Amino acid sequence: MRQFSIVSRINIALACIVTLAIGTMLASYWLSDKTDNDAHAVNVAGSLRMQSYRMAWLTQQQDQQKLQAAKAQFNQSWQHPVFTRFMHNDTIVAQFDAARQHWQQIEPQLTQLPQQPAQIEQALAEQIQLLEQLVSYIQQDAEQKVRSFRTLQLVALLATVLLSAIVIYWLKVMVQQPLEALTQGAKRVAMGDFTHRLSVENNDELGTLAHSFNKMNDSISYMYGNLEQRVEQQTEALKHSNTTLRFLYNTAQRISEHVPEYADFTKIVTELKTVVKVEDLELCLFTDAGDKPYMQLLPADDDSPPCVAISCGDCVSQPQTTGCNTRQYNYLLQREQKKYGVLVARIDPGQSLERWQQQLLTSVADQLALALSLKSEEQQVRRLALMQERTVIARELHDSLAQALSYLKIQVTRLNKATQKDDKAIIADVSAELKQGLDAAYRQLRELLTTFRLKVDGEGLLSALQTTVKQLSEQSDLQIRLDYQLTNVPLAPHEEIHLLQIIREASQNAVHHSQGSELKISLQHSREGISLAVEDNGVGIPDSAEKLNHYGLAIMQERSKHLGGQIQIKARTEGGTGVYFSFTPEYLLQQHMA
Repeated sequence: MRQFSIVSRINIALACIVTLAIGTMLASYWLSDKTDNDAHAVNVAGSLRMQSYRMAWLTQQQDQQKLQAAKAQFNQSWQHPVFTRFMHNDTIVAQFDAARQHWQQIEPQLTQLPQQPAQIEQALAEQIQLLEQLVSYIQQDAEQKVRSFRTLQLVALLATVLLSAIVIYWLKVMVQQPLEALTQGAKRVAMGDFTHRLSVENNDELGTLAHSFNKMNDSISYMYGNLEQRVEQQTEALKHSNTTLRFLYNTAQRISEHVPEYADFTKIVTELKTVVKVEDLELCLFTDAGDKPYMQLLPADDDSPPCVAISCGDCVSQPQTTGCNTRQYNYLLQREQKKYGVLVARIDPGQSLERWQQQLLTSVADQLALALSLKSEEQQVRRLALMQERTVIARELHDSLAQALSYLKIQVTRLNKATQKDDKAIIADVSAELKQGLDAAYRQLRELLTTFRLKVDGEGLLSALQTTVKQLSEQSDLQIRLDYQLTNVPLAPHEEIHLLQIIREASQNAVHHSQGSELKISLQHSREGISLAVEDNGVGIPDSAEKLNHYGLAIMQERSKHLGGQIQIKARTEGGTGVYFSFTPEYLLQQHMA
């Protein structure tokens, strides 16, 4: 138990230094106050000598008016308040009284001996001697005060130095040396030396800290004996956890980069065998309605045949069964109530899987289920996309080429009747109509083939549009300008395809029918969605246009419906035709739903 706190001791030392400083300042102030006006007293006492001569001179001049004024001033100087500061000094008081009494004695003589300068000079000489002695005493008193002030300063300096030396020595013995010992001990501990002990015996905080330091070293030294073994165990566990996490990450990355094929599943099972430390692993895949596996996958380094005697239907209904003379753990590959297979782990009957092994197998089973689910969804998306595209192709063929063929069939019927009647005028007219219809049908067929061959490659919609603009520019004399402002917009693949085909149809109509010189394609983005404008400066579309299919409007209407947007084809006020289309992309719809 400590007797004095080190903080309290430092506070006491600081209080002593502060008290000494304050006492020195107060004593200095007192001494400086005592010396105040000493110089003024010397000046006043010295002026009495000059006034004595002046009184004698005015007496000789017989100037009564000035003499009376000088006498009044002389009496005021004798009674000046500055002389009251020396009442404590008997020598100055006696000298002052002697000089004043002597003046009172010689003053009548000055008026009685106006014509005897020798006698006046003798009387004044004694008076001046008394006044000079008075000034000397006042000066000596002032010098004595100054000497006292200097002595006080010197004593205070010596006391301050002595007290500071005592405090510094005390701090060195009581604070610095224990702290250095503690610092050295901490360095020894940092270097791994837990046998070092401190011998600080202070009854303060540093002594308590040294005692605690020694106890800490004892505890660390005791714990350090088993620390290396624990570190090795933890290191091994961390390595295994790192291997497990790396395997899970690689599996997840493999699934996210592309939909795994069955060969990838074999690689996953092979790696899983090493990580989970189970020799007998098997992956059974079956359909949702099946009870037998359509594929059984073993690790690549396992030459033993699959345990086909065990039914995977039993694996699903019984999470843990016994078969093939082993203890078996089964982990279903299930996602959204749909079963894709089972992951089987077999071990010796007297053993069991640890918790981390079961967790790892469960995680792998979930990831494999996700991969198979993505594979199934991708196949379904491909089927839906194929069916959708086939529907669009069928509608476009019906709205364009089928109608053209129907028109040609009607003309053939007219030609047969005209042939029977031998009407050469109708035969010539129908022949011209057939030729024009065939040309139109052939042109529509080429446009449809070009449209069906459109694609958006890995470079994106902008690259496909630039290629389209280049092709159209080579086919016509139109000056085509592309204003593309969708660089920062994430479009879905089907959105890019539909936009590209709408722009292609609108541009081909302008090339074939506008008779203009300029064509502008503009794609803009705003908070409401995406807007498309295809504008030319040609003859414009009529208000009640017939044969709308002639301009490919039906194809554009069909594409716009798939994107859930609105399309308008109208004549521009400044001339030409404008195709205007706007829709809300999927990412904005999802953002609004969130």
